[in-house]
Amino acid sequence: MPKTVVLIVEDDTDILQLLEYNIQEAGFEVVTAMDGYAALQQVRKRVPQLIVLDLMIPGMDGFEVCRELRQRPETRQIPIIILTAKGEEIDRIVGLELGADDYVVKPFSPRELILRIRAVLRRSKPAPLAEKVWRKEGLQVDFEAHRVFVDDREVLLTATEFRLLAELIHHPGKVQTRDQLLEKVWAYQYDGYARTVDTHVRRLRQKLGSCSDWIETVRGVGYRFRG
Repeated sequence: MPKTVVLIVEDDTDILQLLEYNIQEAGFEVVTAMDGYAALQQVRKRVPQLIVLDLMIPGMDGFEVCRELRQRPETRQIPIIILTAKGEEIDRIVGLELGADDYVVKPFSPRELILRIRAVLRRSKPAPLAEKVWRKEGLQVDFEAHRVFVDDREVLLTATEFRLLAELIHHPGKVQTRDQLLEKVWAYQYDGYARTVDTHVRRLRQKLGSCSDWIETVRGVGYRFRG
């Protein structure tokens, strides 16, 4: 069976070697890049199953790399773990809002990073569903193919946006708090990051266009998918 490919983007040679050794020892195939442009070149050569991305890299920083990957249909679903020394709250929020799946601050535990890699890969795989395609009025969601159509036109969602929409659809009429959505969609508890949920909901509504009102805001509580 082919190994899962992980791309490491890191410009510090010592950290890069540490990451490469530990991730390979965990059973993954590793490819590396030391700047943003090289990272995009590596992805064009061979699309990895996950990217560990430092923010402070030369040429094109990690934020720009993340933004570029999320804008391309062929790379928007790749799970991204941001790994950086920038631990300020605003940097974490920006990284998550750009579509990163997790955020690890240096100094880090290699063992914890491996656990997070495995967790992100697990939740990036669609769970078996009795209902593979959901349709209602102008909205159609193919859970198996990870495709969304509004009025017969496909709209491109990031992996996080798709998980958020799926979570809301699977609980019609139920109000879910921001903290509950953070835990279910991102699979981690990000204290104080409720704004991340609001940003993703806003972008999701923009993409859903005429079907945006399916997602209702319950003031002071969270969000509900109209049942």
